[in-house]
Amino acid sequence: MPLAGRPLVEWSIAAMRAARSVRSIVVACPPGHVHELAGGDVGVVEGGATRARSVANALEAVGTELVAVHDAARPLVTPELVEGVVATLLADPEADGVIAATPVTDTIKRAAAPAPPAILKLSPHDRGEKASISVVGTVDRDGLWAAQTPQVFRVEALRRALDADPGAVEAATDEAMLIEAAGGRVLIHPAPAENLKVTTPLDLRLAELLLQR
Repeated sequence: MPLAGRPLVEWSIAAMRAARSVRSIVVACPPGHVHELAGGDVGVVEGGATRARSVANALEAVGTELVAVHDAARPLVTPELVEGVVATLLADPEADGVIAATPVTDTIKRAAAPAPPAILKLSPHDRGEKASISVVGTVDRDGLWAAQTPQVFRVEALRRALDADPGAVEAATDEAMLIEAAGGRVLIHPAPAENLKVTTPLDLRLAELLLQR
């Protein structure tokens, strides 16, 4: 996916190259795309069917004490944020990992059921006659943080977590979940709001505007 004249993934690679603590970079690519990034100073492996499998494949090429896991979908990551997350982990020998995160500011509602795909595709002019979703409660947002990346871990702790319960591993939406499930200790490093995740066309436009500035 192009973003401000460069492939989306290249923005994250550039930030990692500029981070002083980063010694090497490994990218897990979708099958059939490995050749697009092969060569140079970036190691490339084929990704798996799940996030955890992609991380496990890339982790085989890691020989350091710490590893940072980052989503290419967060192209506004900065070297300063990477260094900050690493420093937070190094400052606490008892911690197994640190995640970049931001406090939740929206009011969070719990629904009776997940939104059906059709609801997610409604146009702005649709008044919702097609379906309805019921609220069953409001979640107290005190103490809630939205997890981001980079997430930095002690390599051996992450390897142990990836070797744990296969069902939990395959369902994980980030690596911190696996460390938590294994009884590990994960810290939070506050991240700037600009470290957004590109998920929708609107996110892509917003990221481009921020990068141009």
